[in-house]
Amino acid sequence: MKYNKAKYYIIPAIICLLGVMASGYYFFLSDFSSHPEVNYVYIDQDDDIDSVCAKLDTLATPHGMAGFSILARHMNYADHPVVGRYAIEPGMSTASVLRRLKNGQQAPLHLVVPESRTMSRLAAQLSAKLMLDSAEIAEALYDSAFCAARGYDTATIACLFVPNTYDVYWNTSLDRFIERMQKEHDRFWEGKRREQAARLGLSENEVCTLASIIDEETANQQEKPMVAGMYLNRLHQHMPLQADPTIKFAMKRFELRRIYHGMLDIDSPWNTYKNPGLPPGPIKIASVQGIDAVLNRVEHDYLYMCANEDFSGTHRFAVTYKEHQQNAARYAKALNERGIK
Repeated sequence: MKYNKAKYYIIPAIICLLGVMASGYYFFLSDFSSHPEVNYVYIDQDDDIDSVCAKLDTLATPHGMAGFSILARHMNYADHPVVGRYAIEPGMSTASVLRRLKNGQQAPLHLVVPESRTMSRLAAQLSAKLMLDSAEIAEALYDSAFCAARGYDTATIACLFVPNTYDVYWNTSLDRFIERMQKEHDRFWEGKRREQAARLGLSENEVCTLASIIDEETANQQEKPMVAGMYLNRLHQHMPLQADPTIKFAMKRFELRRIYHGMLDIDSPWNTYKNPGLPPGPIKIASVQGIDAVLNRVEHDYLYMCANEDFSGTHRFAVTYKEHQQNAARYAKALNERGIK
């Protein structure tokens, strides 16, 4: 009789326990995401538990969202959302998602540092990927004290950046980002490249400055060492570089396809028709190919170059000014025939 009475209570208890376990699994341990691919949620300093839930709601299953809300209240997350970029992966349980957010286990993003022509443009491009305001970035990069503290000035700060893809955290601070760029810069120049620059009698900043001009002169990677050799010949003979891209930079008219004689009088330290030697700094963030073209320049006797009249993106090189004038006349004729102004 006692056995039957115990059985009467045990079976319902087991059923209740199994129901609790099933509910726990359903709400807390089953798949949180309703998507078959990885998604990312961005939590900033202005988010509270309501806005976090609103961001997660677009990614979560209904039971996953309900479970998250329960766990967030009981695991002290609701009052302390942690800023960051978090991956919500298929197959992650609700408990795993909350643990990731609560512990600040961010997913780094692949940040491309581009070959920007101006620091304002770079600031906008970085801001589109990082939790940094573009105005904050631009203000720093145009601030002489900020640049000087890192060994640059406002003209050479572009030399700090090596175009590449870097894994960084979305909420990295500006100071930490710049520190990272300095480490990447030093790693890039360490060893062979630094030795090659020294043999050319150029500083790293001067290599970047010349490389930036070469990048704007030609997109043909095979031709860049030839162009580098020509400009180095002019520098060694104390001839002005007379590089058209520096005029575009001075005028901030990057869309120009022709440079006319009247433009060559612009009063700017970047005007390499009026000012001898290299300009004060790069006219863009130099590409790795441009830098290596300078360091591995082709040795030749050419002092002049002109775009090829077949518009192939290559150039005709010349030793004498007379030969250069003939090349320039052919190119001007081709421009006129195409109505390019």
